[in-house]
Amino acid sequence: MQKVKLNNGVEMPILGYGVYLVSPEECERCVLDAISVGYRSIDTAQAYYNEEGEGAAITKCGVPRSELFITTKVWISNAGEGRAAASIDESLQKLRTEYIDLLLIHQPFGDYYGTYRAMEKAVKAGKVRSIGLSNFYPDRFVDLAENVDIKPAVNQLRTNVFSQQWDAEIEMNKYDTHIMAWAPLTQANKTLFDNPTIAKIAENHNKTATQVALRYLIQRNIIAIPKSTHIERMKQNLDVFDFSLTDSEMEAIRPLDQEADFQWSHRNPELVRFLLNYDKQFNPKNK
Repeated sequence: MQKVKLNNGVEMPILGYGVYLVSPEECERCVLDAISVGYRSIDTAQAYYNEEGEGAAITKCGVPRSELFITTKVWISNAGEGRAAASIDESLQKLRTEYIDLLLIHQPFGDYYGTYRAMEKAVKAGKVRSIGLSNFYPDRFVDLAENVDIKPAVNQLRTNVFSQQWDAEIEMNKYDTHIMAWAPLTQANKTLFDNPTIAKIAENHNKTATQVALRYLIQRNIIAIPKSTHIERMKQNLDVFDFSLTDSEMEAIRPLDQEADFQWSHRNPELVRFLLNYDKQFNPKNK
């Protein structure tokens, strides 16, 4: 497994397994499957409501905790220094671990400065090894990065062949912050499989469209966390280290980049309101 060195010296696998939209009941099985086929980096979040399933898998998998890299994220409803600190302890309990390898602010809303202060204190207390952000666009990213003691190690953004995040990368490089790609396979968007450029490159290497999409990110030194509930696809997504895209193939993919859909932009007030009320609607404790 190829690794990247974060800006605090911690090494992280460049390819991990994500459990977004994996039900709490299914999470334990999926994480055990992922670890069994070779994944060592697992990404979850408080708002996925499946940390407990992942924690059960961590204790049962037979792989030493020191060989696993666990990421979770603080949700908006836990924003603010006090709430965030309490939620970090709760995540540690659910994940059945004494430390979190990477802790992120999930969304750039609420008192995220207070959240970040709690995360910095968690690092100093030995509860967390690295901290960073998720969904922070360049303007908010720079504003926060300039006003904290520990620079963000990663910023998790929607990044794939159709959302390449070049502008964000330019700003993040100034702080040695890595892009961590969510939706690296476009969330199984049919256009990925139908794209002739991707199809041709896949044919050149006797690989699939999804493998080409992941390889593109890896060669840009972008961390990716593809998700699947099927063990064969987990294996396929991991099988991307035995080939390389040529310079011309990398350049052929670059024009596939598209403008972001404002409906899903974090600058869309309707999306912001939805995210601010997400916990009230989807938290199982509220049902």
